[in-house]
Amino acid sequence: MTSQPTSALQSSLLTTFGFDGFRPGQEQTISQLLNGQSSLAIFPTGSGKSLCYQLTALHLPHLTLVVSPLLALMKDQLAFLASKGIKAASIDSTLKGNEAQTVMAGVRDGDIKILMVSVERFKNERFRQFIESVPVSMLVVDEAHCISEWGHNFRPDYLKLPSYCQALKIPLVLLLTATATRKVKLDMAAKFAIRDEHIVQTGFYRANLDLSVLPVTESDKNGLLAQIISQQSTQQQGPGIVYVTLQHSAEKVALYLTQQGINACAYHAGFDSDTRSQIQQDFMAGKIQVIVATIAFGMGIDKSDIRFVIHYDLPKSIENYSQEIGRAGRDGMPAQCFTLANLDGLNTVENFVYGDTPEFNGIEMLLNSIKDEVITSAYDSKWELQILQLSNAVNIKQLPLKTLLVQLELAGVIEPLYAYFADFKIKLLKPKTEIINSFNAQRQDFLQRIFNATDFKKVWGSLNFDTLLQDKTIERNRVIAALEYLQEQQLIILETKGMTEVFKINLTELADPSLCQSLANYFKDNEVKEIKRIAALVRFFQLDTCLTVNLARYFDDAFFDQNRLDVSGAGESGSTPQCGHCSVCRGQVAVLERSQAQVPWPSDETLKQGMSELTERLAGKINQPLSLESYCRFFAGMTVPLFGRNKVRQLSGFGVCEQQRYQGIRDKIAPLFTTMQ
Repeated sequence: MTSQPTSALQSSLLTTFGFDGFRPGQEQTISQLLNGQSSLAIFPTGSGKSLCYQLTALHLPHLTLVVSPLLALMKDQLAFLASKGIKAASIDSTLKGNEAQTVMAGVRDGDIKILMVSVERFKNERFRQFIESVPVSMLVVDEAHCISEWGHNFRPDYLKLPSYCQALKIPLVLLLTATATRKVKLDMAAKFAIRDEHIVQTGFYRANLDLSVLPVTESDKNGLLAQIISQQSTQQQGPGIVYVTLQHSAEKVALYLTQQGINACAYHAGFDSDTRSQIQQDFMAGKIQVIVATIAFGMGIDKSDIRFVIHYDLPKSIENYSQEIGRAGRDGMPAQCFTLANLDGLNTVENFVYGDTPEFNGIEMLLNSIKDEVITSAYDSKWELQILQLSNAVNIKQLPLKTLLVQLELAGVIEPLYAYFADFKIKLLKPKTEIINSFNAQRQDFLQRIFNATDFKKVWGSLNFDTLLQDKTIERNRVIAALEYLQEQQLIILETKGMTEVFKINLTELADPSLCQSLANYFKDNEVKEIKRIAALVRFFQLDTCLTVNLARYFDDAFFDQNRLDVSGAGESGSTPQCGHCSVCRGQVAVLERSQAQVPWPSDETLKQGMSELTERLAGKINQPLSLESYCRFFAGMTVPLFGRNKVRQLSGFGVCEQQRYQGIRDKIAPLFTTMQ
């Protein structure tokens, strides 16, 4: 692979994208990639990270494969690429009928240059079979901080991307992110063997963002929110986003703003996809001025004229805060970022962390279920799982369960072999005999065997692979390829579900007596790390030195240290740098307090009654006594699989301590739990 002359890149930039020149870091990143050098690009939100792969892809011989964490992100990117005449597509859950086959045919023909997928797509056996059959020039990982366990949005499946990259023999990698501390940056680079000199970091500082931390009591919060938005409106400032923690808060706050005559709408993951899509389209089109949203909204929003971002509740971390305010002012014009701050919601943010920590009993149940299945299985040291069923069985939420499985991989206990769909459903679009007779004799026989193993009802038929594969001359991959071909030829419609992952088990490592405790320790350490991250956020909001400077330094950006004389209010070299456009620089140092009186604890009798209620509701539903953590989560109002499927939320004791800090609930319940034993 050889680099393109600068003139050729400039020409592509102008003729394809309509841009006169590169933004900082773009040309260096693109040139490195075209020299065959895998790269990590850390640019501020809205500063053109995506162009680095989009322009590079035009000069590469084969497919550019982009892994993106959100469907909304993919759709926005695809719309932009289509507007520039670049052939790009995604394979995702929204595709219907033959749409996925049309995309795959376009990739095989070389017509589609850029393909976008989620990381979970790699588990799909149909996708893996397809992507292994086409040459891929470059793997792009968007929001690449998800790769790092030290990052704020760690996603366990991202840990597998380096091995996917090796297995597919992809020669070039580009990692993209806006939020990476030094530790996260080095971790990401190491996972893909990216050299230090190929890390392109343009700086974190954005001079057009004005940061304000406004201490406010909970009772005054709505009034202050409406006042700020009204002021923005009178100044014709444009649209904005209000971030809240909980789904019901989004709806309550949006209703309040509407009652104040503000054009506002709620947005959260509890809405169906069509509703979310319509709200997003209306906001992009300027039909909605203010979106009141959980963090489900934003990563896919490329709206350049957002004039304000308001945190109604505390964000989850400094990284989340940075990412969310980064959605304001992408057009380079001034934008306001307000945090309405107190400590009242601190327990809610912390409870998200505690609720995701698997119980020791759950980890133990998982390890025992692996042992039991391997011992009784007809297969040699193999273990199969479907994530939802397993989550319910061991009472661990799906995301931490995925993290647990990745930790078992890293410990050498399990090794992923393959994944397959348990259920294949076939709908014939032409008579069976007509389909079979359109092929030669050998293929007619093969298709007849497939159809013989399919139980056809009125419209759909279910393929029984166990029956079909008893004939050892038939390979599963060949069956799937045949069905895919029939669908491409519009002879059938194929539906698959029941993703089943198959692992090889190392019985020696599984028998390690310290394994369960070491896994529990990993999650406890992570819990401590996340709680410290929240504490760091609270400290940040109460700093008495420039917020912008401290935010830049947190993300390893030395801009202010290198440019002290060029920054407003910086003073002479050697003094503490200031940005001149944050609340601290204006002399407003925030002191955060609890605005509400401490909610009294329920009586011991009430708690004992709640514990009895829970014990009775779950009697016979689990194969071991309830743990202290289960009772704590019950009183804190947390949702775990065991509670969900047994309708525990209906019990009077559920959530009676939700206004308390979780550690306090532990301390309160522990002696009551001991007396029950």
